[in-house]
Amino acid sequence: MPKFKEAHRDQPFLLPPDLRDWVPEDDLAHFVLEAVERVPMESFAVNERGTGSAQYPPRLMLALLVYSYANGIFGSRRIERATYRDIGVRYVAANLHPDHDTICSFRRKNTEAVASAFEQVLLIARELKLLRVGMVSVDGTKVDANASKRNSLRYDRATELREQLQVEIAALLEEAERADGEDADDGQSLPDELKRRKRLKAKLDEACATLERRARRQAERERVEYARKLAKREKRPPNRRGPAPKPPSAEPEAKQQINLVDKDSGLMKKSKSSEYRQAYNAQAVVDAEGSQLVLGARVSGCANDKHELVADVDSVPETAGTVERALADNSYATGSEVKTLEDRGIDVLVSTRKEDRRRQHDFRPETPKKPQKEPKSEWVRKMREKLAEDANRERYSLRKQTVEPVFGIVKHVLGFRQFHLRGLTKVDGEWKLVMLAYNCKRLHNLLAA
Repeated sequence: MPKFKEAHRDQPFLLPPDLRDWVPEDDLAHFVLEAVERVPMESFAVNERGTGSAQYPPRLMLALLVYSYANGIFGSRRIERATYRDIGVRYVAANLHPDHDTICSFRRKNTEAVASAFEQVLLIARELKLLRVGMVSVDGTKVDANASKRNSLRYDRATELREQLQVEIAALLEEAERADGEDADDGQSLPDELKRRKRLKAKLDEACATLERRARRQAERERVEYARKLAKREKRPPNRRGPAPKPPSAEPEAKQQINLVDKDSGLMKKSKSSEYRQAYNAQAVVDAEGSQLVLGARVSGCANDKHELVADVDSVPETAGTVERALADNSYATGSEVKTLEDRGIDVLVSTRKEDRRRQHDFRPETPKKPQKEPKSEWVRKMREKLAEDANRERYSLRKQTVEPVFGIVKHVLGFRQFHLRGLTKVDGEWKLVMLAYNCKRLHNLLAA
């Protein structure tokens, strides 16, 4: 007959419990609280007027978010529920229970405090001599937006729908006037139909205006390159000029798409074999010299990485250190971006050809390899010569084993696969919050090792 321990759920406490007795000394909660205490109060968005109910302490709210994200709890309602059910969350929240509206509002408004906390964690790592910013790995991953791709439409289709809705609204207004004249009993159905169509048309008007603004900004950026091509063409003999370059258009292309729910997100593919998803391009700059901490984090609405390298390197805080060498895959291979960094004295190692993903004993049949073409650009030829050196090839091999595991941990261990906020600015703040939670978890593990 086995012996079982007695379990009495109705046993009252003789003294009030101390939550510190229930949270282990090596729990991540203690590290998060210590890191958040270093965030200056001016970084937080608070109600300075002091009106209304008393506010929750800003540092408590930030610690609650960081600790929850580090433990895979992302939704504001789930965080609120965890303040009752999870001992660690309850300890971080000091036995307070902010409602989900308060949590969500704080997360939207305090992106500056998140950025400050992100920087403070990197400073802690430097003080502990666990971080030395020098060589970094850069990469991006697609993270789903808080919107469905069914709400995306093309510019030409949006224009057609606007005209169709205008006709329908005019017909409904005429019918409403006729119904008023006849003193109809049912006077509610027509106004509801009018409101629904007017709301949809307003969304389409705003979406078309956004696409037109983007097209104008893109045309302004392309005018300099267009002028350079024209000047270069004029220098050639008349019989060797060829066709004139196409001037940049300030009108959106018919195929340009926009999402009515989250206008800054876009239809993106993880790879050529993947399906299109409504997503953002989340970027990360990772220390490639041992710590595997994220030094810079930002979000882009562009599906490819051609023009993200300089912006990614610039996302590393100056207080964390100076980047000396950047490693990136072939999706970042853009001559202007590489030149900009090299002019700053940063050594860039970027692959100029698609990396071979075949294993040594691959199960797939062999495919004939195409002969390598001579590069047309001078910078590509120099980069290939640089990567052919043994020392640089060894350095470049650190890229995939430093930055790609970060995305694996974020998506498969923490479980973060979709943003909860909308709009590029808010999504960028949430991605920094995710990277802050990852850094806290990573640094805590490094200290425990």
